[in-house]
Amino acid sequence: ADGSPWLLQLMVQGARGVCSCSRPALGRALRRLFPVLEWLPRYDPRAQLLGDVVSGLLVGIVAIPQSISYSILANQDPIYGIYTNFFCSIIYAATATSRHACVGSFGVLCLMVGQSVSRHLQMAGYGDSAALGANSSSARNGTEACDRSCYAITVALSLSFLVGLYQVRILLGVFQLGFVAVYLSEPLLGGFVTGSSLTIITSQMKHLLGLKIPRHEGVGSFILTWLDLFRHIGHTNICDLLTSLVALAVIVPVKELNERYKERMKAPFPIELLVVIVATAISHCFDFERRYAAAVCGDIPTGFRRPTLPDASLFPSLAVDAVPIAVIGFAMTVSLAEIFGKKHGYAVRANQEMIAIGLCNLLPSFFYCFASSAALSKTLLKESTGSQTQLSGLVTSLVLLLVLLWISPLFYSLQTSILGVVTIVNLRGGLRKLRDAPRLWRLSKLDAAVWWVTLLCSTLLSTELGLLLGVCFALLCLVLRTQRPRAALLGRVSGSELYEDQAAYKGLGSIANVKIFRFESSLHYANKDYFRTVLSQRTGVDPALHSREGSQAHPDTTSSEGFWGAVFGCPKQAQGRAERAPGACPPSPDVHTLILDCGAMQFIDTAGLSVLKDTLSDYGKVGVRVLLANCNPLVRRRLREGGWAGQGGSAEGPPPFHCIHDAVRFAQQSADKQEAGPAPGDLNFQACL
Repeated sequence: ADGSPWLLQLMVQGARGVCSCSRPALGRALRRLFPVLEWLPRYDPRAQLLGDVVSGLLVGIVAIPQSISYSILANQDPIYGIYTNFFCSIIYAATATSRHACVGSFGVLCLMVGQSVSRHLQMAGYGDSAALGANSSSARNGTEACDRSCYAITVALSLSFLVGLYQVRILLGVFQLGFVAVYLSEPLLGGFVTGSSLTIITSQMKHLLGLKIPRHEGVGSFILTWLDLFRHIGHTNICDLLTSLVALAVIVPVKELNERYKERMKAPFPIELLVVIVATAISHCFDFERRYAAAVCGDIPTGFRRPTLPDASLFPSLAVDAVPIAVIGFAMTVSLAEIFGKKHGYAVRANQEMIAIGLCNLLPSFFYCFASSAALSKTLLKESTGSQTQLSGLVTSLVLLLVLLWISPLFYSLQTSILGVVTIVNLRGGLRKLRDAPRLWRLSKLDAAVWWVTLLCSTLLSTELGLLLGVCFALLCLVLRTQRPRAALLGRVSGSELYEDQAAYKGLGSIANVKIFRFESSLHYANKDYFRTVLSQRTGVDPALHSREGSQAHPDTTSSEGFWGAVFGCPKQAQGRAERAPGACPPSPDVHTLILDCGAMQFIDTAGLSVLKDTLSDYGKVGVRVLLANCNPLVRRRLREGGWAGQGGSAEGPPPFHCIHDAVRFAQQSADKQEAGPAPGDLNFQACL
């Protein structure tokens, strides 16, 4: 009891020491968390301001129609898309290390958000046919009445909160797990984006045709949606169809010209905004909504709503939906940031980008925003129009602020078919990847298979399931590459000490009585059997065959392998090394040395070490010496610890050589000494190093 005050005082002093922070350390921490504090004091208005202002204005102009159209894709009212782009532009400008990435509503993420929202709307009893913003005041579970639009944004902002929480804390933040994006390979992301683009186009077709069909979710939604489109094609709204065709005929050629002559043009022509303005004016003047029953955006309020809190009761049902959105959002943001950072010669911190995109989802969720990430089209526009820093993002937010405060009500008569056209046109980049499929097939058939599997699963099944199956298939392909790697016999390049694959290069010389074998992968439990087989095939020497022929007159009937193989029907395990590899032949007396090139082996596990020892023993019994060459330090250490070179047990084999040529010279010198008289056992293998 007397020591309690002393112990308490010691704990308080320790806590003060841990929690204390000097002013310089606090400043460094703040600058690391908010990079704007680092680059803003060094900002050069004369050299950077003009490019940032022009780029910010153009991105803001393009973001207006995209914000509205992507809101429809996310199953939300148009105002929430403008909210999302406004808040994300400000937060990302303050927290990001990338100078060119543009964060806001992204088509693939909006599709995934819309699917989750639609599913929860159906679970809550809201019919899909109800229009967004309609005053269908269905009460849910006896709680406070909330119409369809209110419940839709509640689901979306709660989902955005979870996405931001995953990104900031669980995927990275405290645990520094930004490396997860490494497993999302380029073919996988390409197939996922293309498959999602096809799904988005399918979901927008009903707006282009003016059809009122239910929104299908889950497995098979792509096919079911097209069946409904063909089933109700007779009810097409002619006004919406003609408007869509005219808009496509105007927007697509102009955007193609923008891309073709982007080097000559100071800025791309904002054709989307012009079409939206003209279409809104025509729809209002001719009253398309009343005269032709055309679907329009309706009332878009001005100003900001009071902040709200996410609905914690929705977290259990949204927890799984938030995972793929968080991963895809992070992968797209970091990929774009690193691409343009490398192009313009500045460093991008992937961990900080994860925190930045996480805050762009976490904080705006309190202001009626849905999930966001870096968008390719706006990032390309931002970079090509002269953006120098993230100050351009603040300029973009000012443009959106004008829309929020004064301009948004003017879009009342804008047809949803025009928004569908804007959405589809911005997916051209994802659709163009279809043209890269033949080239990818020529480069790597496994990568092409990953691309096609991810695309088909994302399209025909669902986006989330397609991403999951794509990752699993990509990892399976990675395993296959290491389980059945390439193996080759090497020959010497004339006049040098280099050795290359005899099947890949012509004019290579063979070394008399020496076989040089390269296994182009690490040696582990998954490919050890393949190593044995391919070694016999390539070298033409099968020690198991020789041993079987030598013991034909005295079969071992008590072999445990043969017993268990006979009882349980396991011929592979029973016969083991007695199986003759295709193409192998009895060992030739002229082959006295086998050199294993271990240059491609990054590591060897215990099973791999056991296989090497078995190879040394089996080939030694038929008079073939086994030497190792080109081993890295990790493999050398494993060999020493495993008793390969007289360490950790009995001497198993000679130490590995640093290069193939040293092993070849040693083999030739040893053969010469054998011919001169000394027995093989008299050679001192340990002296070869």
